[in-house]
Amino acid sequence: MEARWGKLARARNPVFKAPIPMSLSTAEIIAQLTALLGPGGVIADPAQMGAYLNEPRKRFHVPAIAVGLPATVEQVQAIARFANEHGVGLIPQGGNTGLVGAQVPLRGDEVIISLSRLDKVRAIDIAAGTMTVEAGMILENAHKAAEAEGAMFPLWLASQGSARIGGVLSSNAGGVNVLAFGNARELCMGVEAVLADGRLYQGLSSLKKDNTGYDLKDLLVGAEGTLGIITAATLKIFPQPEEFETALVNVASPEVALTLFQSLRERAGSRLNAFELIPWIGLDIQLRHGMLDRDPTAGPSPWYALVEISRMKGGTSGALQSALEAAFETGLVDNAVIAESLADRTRMWDFREQMSECQSREGASIKHDVSVPIAAVPQLIAEGSIAAQRVVPGIRPVPFGHMGDGNIHFNFSQPVGADGKAFMAGAEPVHAAIYEIVLKLGGSVSAEHGIGQLKTELLKQVKDPVALEMMHAIKNALDPKGIMNPGKMLG
Repeated sequence: MEARWGKLARARNPVFKAPIPMSLSTAEIIAQLTALLGPGGVIADPAQMGAYLNEPRKRFHVPAIAVGLPATVEQVQAIARFANEHGVGLIPQGGNTGLVGAQVPLRGDEVIISLSRLDKVRAIDIAAGTMTVEAGMILENAHKAAEAEGAMFPLWLASQGSARIGGVLSSNAGGVNVLAFGNARELCMGVEAVLADGRLYQGLSSLKKDNTGYDLKDLLVGAEGTLGIITAATLKIFPQPEEFETALVNVASPEVALTLFQSLRERAGSRLNAFELIPWIGLDIQLRHGMLDRDPTAGPSPWYALVEISRMKGGTSGALQSALEAAFETGLVDNAVIAESLADRTRMWDFREQMSECQSREGASIKHDVSVPIAAVPQLIAEGSIAAQRVVPGIRPVPFGHMGDGNIHFNFSQPVGADGKAFMAGAEPVHAAIYEIVLKLGGSVSAEHGIGQLKTELLKQVKDPVALEMMHAIKNALDPKGIMNPGKMLG
């Protein structure tokens, strides 16, 4: 399979212009940045760059020339003009929470541009259902800003305490509410962005209807900083729900979970906010390592479904309980627990959100962020588990995630007692086996984490060749010198 993919990539891979060689020394670049941003706007001491270089999975360990901390959009423009003139690579960075290395250096001769100082709310329009914020705003602070006006910004991530709006949009982040509200792209109405040559794209529209040409916002959202630097965005906000009804449901298999999902969607419609699938091994690991103060489930089960329904003002409560009672009557499920307090709901969501972290307690883990059509999720899990176990006997499948939108984090923990380094050294055949099944089912090899520098070669192998040619054409048109996040996404 890998040989076939490689042949495809070689046959149709478009030619991309190499970045213009830098004309300045490291010292000259730092001096110019300091002149543009002031002494407090540049970090040039490697010992102080750790927070900007050490990404969550600790895969990448390349230094940067410096970190620039612009305080205004005009300063971002000035940096771009300078970098474009002298061939200096720029890496836009939000909260440094990305999992594929888009936000950290690849070559060692780039400058990280942190938008952390651009973190203001520019406007909130409750009547229009919009909020305009700067790109450096922490996601959790965006939640608080909306809530202060009686509204809700519904993009929820495990990293929301440190992820920033610019990074969330640049990676087109998903999260647990995609089922009801969509991913970052669907929650964004417009963006303001600095282009490679320093020009400012002023696209902070709040119009629901605007058929005046290409949707340029959608080019920048999900581009991982390769086309420009997002500096602000107009986001959709929604009325705050009166209540959330949350439950952990015992399900016998992913097939049963799929049937339950379909039943709940028929009953709750758009009020079904989340439907997360979690295997028993996740509960076992968290309890053994003391990550939960008590078991949040109704009892032992091969699988669990974390379900949440929202109740709007004036709506009838008890919808989730009624739906689960119907599932009990038909024999679809035999046990569940409904949250009776905020503490119960928090514990249930902690169980879900700790699924990535808990695997590190068990040693090395081979991870896949994939999606397939919702109806194919059970087949993906079944065939993927068997395929991986053939490659590595004793490997422990830990598939979990957003069953409601087809995005499964198909992870595998090392066999009990295995050597972690040796296990990870043999990851490629496991990747190949999983990706083959994903593609056969009409899925994607990157559902919400992006491409970054981790999956550039994989993208060349699996992406439609014409789509790749179009992507390269756009990149060359907007960033002909290749200074915007060089080497990321397209390689």
